[in-house]
Amino acid sequence: MSDSQQTPDDEGPGTAIVLHPTLPGSFARHDRDPEDALEEAVGLIHAIFMDVCESRVVPVRKIDAGALFGKGTREMIAAQVEVLKPDVVFVNHALSPVQQRNLEQEWKVKVIDRTGLILEIFGARAQTREGKIQVQLAALEYQKSRLVKSWSHLERQRGGMGKTGGPGETQLEIDRRLVTDRITQLKRDLEQISRTRDLQRKGREKVPFPVVSLVGYTNAGKSTLFNRLTGANVFAEDLPFATLDPTMRRVKLADGNEIILADTVGFIADLPTHLVASFRATLEQVQYADVIIHVRDMSRHDRAAQKNDVVSILHDLGIEYASDRRVVEVLNKMDAIAEENRPGILREAREHVENTVAISALTGEGIDDLLQMISRMLAHGRNIVTYSLHPAEGEALAWLYARCNIIERVDGEDAMITMRVEIDPADQGRFAERFGKHAA
Repeated sequence: MSDSQQTPDDEGPGTAIVLHPTLPGSFARHDRDPEDALEEAVGLIHAIFMDVCESRVVPVRKIDAGALFGKGTREMIAAQVEVLKPDVVFVNHALSPVQQRNLEQEWKVKVIDRTGLILEIFGARAQTREGKIQVQLAALEYQKSRLVKSWSHLERQRGGMGKTGGPGETQLEIDRRLVTDRITQLKRDLEQISRTRDLQRKGREKVPFPVVSLVGYTNAGKSTLFNRLTGANVFAEDLPFATLDPTMRRVKLADGNEIILADTVGFIADLPTHLVASFRATLEQVQYADVIIHVRDMSRHDRAAQKNDVVSILHDLGIEYASDRRVVEVLNKMDAIAEENRPGILREAREHVENTVAISALTGEGIDDLLQMISRMLAHGRNIVTYSLHPAEGEALAWLYARCNIIERVDGEDAMITMRVEIDPADQGRFAERFGKHAA
């Protein structure tokens, strides 16, 4: 079919111009190369399956309060928009409502900022009810700030009752009230989901399996590692935020113990405040994890800046990266590192984190080392104790086999069974309470 015969359904993806502004003085980020930030911005556009017709770093010497960019820069971009005719211009920075509106009027094209684009991606990725509610809440918080009086369709007056507003109430006031009411309802829904998760967590504590949480910068390979360890088929395409909703699976370790492995949403630089607040309930599970695995993409030259962003978000969750002994740093994508560069990367990592392991989630390199490290960390602080049980106490025996590392079993001539086990102190108390058995 020729281009002239194509139907609307045959149209390809939309196109975008991607702009990464570098800001002056104290507004600038000095730990991230502008070209790296631009590359990430292009990746965000690809994540909503749009093509990039132009991308560039745009120096901003002085911030224009009404448009961010100076007049000369705006005129230059307007000329590009006229020639390339993109569907959208993506500005990889937060824009005020006034700035966004002014740029759209001047360039005569839809303009979207970093927060707006990430919300678009999250909206497309959310699968569970909780994920969808969190995205809706973040989007409404974002939209509420953009209900500005100069929008022409919000200047009309309405009268009437109920949701149509009282006499003289403006459309702007009605929209704000409706948005506020919806935000309140979504927050209630999230609180209920959070209470349900607390009950589930307390239930897991009664039949305990240690929780191991994967965290990391988006695209670091968390979902690929999750699939490698669990045999699951979690969406793991090379896209930002390929996984949005938390996923949990049981995994059996070589020592026979079982864990709950949890994959979480990928972190990113300058994650919008609306999203951090909305997804806090999901990220809270990291706070309660027995082991926190920070997956790093060691093939990137901006890996140090990505690590800093992850450390910053974990700090916001109350996790002190440098001192929290639960943290394991997993150096991923070692298959993409030249052999001569590996020793330097390993030295660099071990200078900052004691528990480090180099792996390739793609090829399986180092996975056994990672599993052994998880086993050692979970065993740290456990007690080695001995119990004497009668063969008829089958339920107690099964409990020990399910929840402990069995070091030795001796079936005595007096028909008693001696069990030497490695057990978590909390489990030791639960065993005594449930079966009336105390260590010898």
